[in-house]
Amino acid sequence: MCKKLCGLTSTLNKLTFSLLLTGYKTCPPGWSRQGTKPQHHSLWFITKGKGEVVLNGKRTKLGPGKLIFFTPEMICDKKAFRNHALEFYFVRFSYALAFEEKGMWHFKQAKDVTFPLSGVYTMTNSSAIILLLDQLNSLSKRRGAAVTFQKKLLLQELLLTIAQDFRSQTISGDSKKAIEGTIEYMVDHYKNPITLSDLANIAGLSTSHYSRLFKKYIGLSPIDYLTHLRIDRAKELLVLSDIRIKEVSQTVGYADELYFSRTFKRIVGVSPSQFCDDHKLIPDTVPK
Repeated sequence: MCKKLCGLTSTLNKLTFSLLLTGYKTCPPGWSRQGTKPQHHSLWFITKGKGEVVLNGKRTKLGPGKLIFFTPEMICDKKAFRNHALEFYFVRFSYALAFEEKGMWHFKQAKDVTFPLSGVYTMTNSSAIILLLDQLNSLSKRRGAAVTFQKKLLLQELLLTIAQDFRSQTISGDSKKAIEGTIEYMVDHYKNPITLSDLANIAGLSTSHYSRLFKKYIGLSPIDYLTHLRIDRAKELLVLSDIRIKEVSQTVGYADELYFSRTFKRIVGVSPSQFCDDHKLIPDTVPK
C-alpha cells in the first residue's frame, strides 16, 4: 500500500474540490445493486453491518472501518448480507487540478487527471473520519456561501485525515513518535546547523532507517523537509521585514548567502530579491 500511496498528499494538494452530495444511508438486510456505473466520484465509509462490493470484478467484504472510493465508469455490485443491515456515510464530489508552482498556475479538468484513490481501504482512525463526515452531513441541510466554503474545507480535512491514516499504517507507533520528535526539533532549531546524523541520533535510529521512515511518513527526505521549512521562513522575513537578504540567509540557517539564494530560487522559482520585489507589503497594505 505504501508504494501505491506514495505522494498521495502531494497529489491531493494540487486538486480543488466541489462537494455535490453528502449523507448517511441505511440499507436493509439483503439489499443489493448489480452492475451499476457511478456518474461521479464518491466515497462510502461503513459504520455498521456487513456486506460486499465487487469493483471491476474484484470482490471485497465490507464492515465497519471500510472506506470505498468509487470512480466514474467503474462497474460495481453492492450488497448487504442477509440478516445484516449496512450503514454508511457517503460523499459525492467533483474535482479539478489547480495549483501554483514557481509563479505559474496549472489547470486541468478531472477527465485529464486520474484521482489517486480507487477501491476499498481499511481505516484505523475511524473516530476522526466519522466526526468529519458527521459534520459534513449536518452542514448538508444548510445553505449559503459561508456554509459551502466550510464544506469544502471539511472535505479537504477529511481527505487529509485519510492520507494520514494510510501513512500511520506503514509505521509503528514508536517510530512515528521519534520522527515527530525530529520534526519538532527542526521547527525549533532550523536556524542552527542540522545534519542528517543529528536527526537520526535524536530519533534513536540508524541514518538509513531514519531516512526511509521519514520519507515514508512525511513524503519528503529529512533534509528536504528542513530546507522547505527554512525557505518558508525566509519568504515570511522577505515580505514582512526590512532586513537584508544576507541577514535573512543567516537567520534561517544559511551562512553562505549565495548558496541560500540558489536554494531559494530552486524551490520558489525566483531569486530572493525578485520575490521581495513581487510580494513586499508596504505599511498601508498590511492587513489589520
